[in-house]
Amino acid sequence: MIRVRYILVLALGAYLLTGVYQVAPEERAVVRRFGAVVARPGPGLGIGLPWGIDRVDRVPVRTVRQLRVGYDAEAANDTTTPVGQLLTGDQNLVNVQIVLDYAIGETDRDLDDYVIHREQVDALLSRTAEALAGEWVAGRTVDQVLLTGTGALPAWVMDRLAERFAELHLGIRVQRVSVALIAPPDEVRSAFEAVTQAQTAVGTKKFQAQQESDQRRRQSESLKYRLEQEASEYRGTQKRQADADATEFLAQLLAYRDVRATNPDALAFLWWDEMRKTMVSMKARGGKVRPLDHHLQGGELNITEFVPLPKR
Repeated sequence: MIRVRYILVLALGAYLLTGVYQVAPEERAVVRRFGAVVARPGPGLGIGLPWGIDRVDRVPVRTVRQLRVGYDAEAANDTTTPVGQLLTGDQNLVNVQIVLDYAIGETDRDLDDYVIHREQVDALLSRTAEALAGEWVAGRTVDQVLLTGTGALPAWVMDRLAERFAELHLGIRVQRVSVALIAPPDEVRSAFEAVTQAQTAVGTKKFQAQQESDQRRRQSESLKYRLEQEASEYRGTQKRQADADATEFLAQLLAYRDVRATNPDALAFLWWDEMRKTMVSMKARGGKVRPLDHHLQGGELNITEFVPLPKR
């Protein structure tokens, strides 16, 4: 009889110990008593009512979980239309797989929502993300999907997941969306790769042509600038020379008029001096000089005949 009592006491003690729980540093706990949340203790040792009365759910709030959504090559071999094979806006098929990184929220509301829906989180997240990916693919051509999907699809899905999950109350926060696979089906992949290579070659040629065009445009602009600078400099030089010649001529004219006022033979002197210079210059170049019929009439210089040098 005493032995039975010991057994009962031990059994009661073991039952009461089921109310003792340990929460790890990266976890938080949600304690539910008959289904109602009564506590959300942090890391450490906790004591509650025994099993059957209290239920303790430990939630790893600092753990980032990863979920792959969409096309799976292994599963695709077993089905006619594999999951993740989506239809584009121009009626082509593409295989799409995206990766979702998510963590559980640390607010009390997030903890309660996650504990209630934890068995459904991955399924709901997977279906929602796949539906969004299908919506994005359906609105674009196959070329747009294959060329821009890796960069554009994650941002598009990320923005809309937050809106959808606000209504579902799953208690999670999606931290990152990335594309693991976006490619045509294996049956037509070679054809798509050939088209892609051709498009790449065309793009390369266009880029090279644009580079050459830009280079020639820069060279033309450089040449134009140089010619404009040279023309401007030449124009300035000629103008300065013309201004200097005009100034010198006006100075000589004024000097001649001053001399002429006192010496009537000043013009004849200037004439014969210039003629002498001309004759000397012509003889220096090997020419033959004939006398010129010229004289002064009424105080003005009058050239009546000029005999050019004969051709040799």
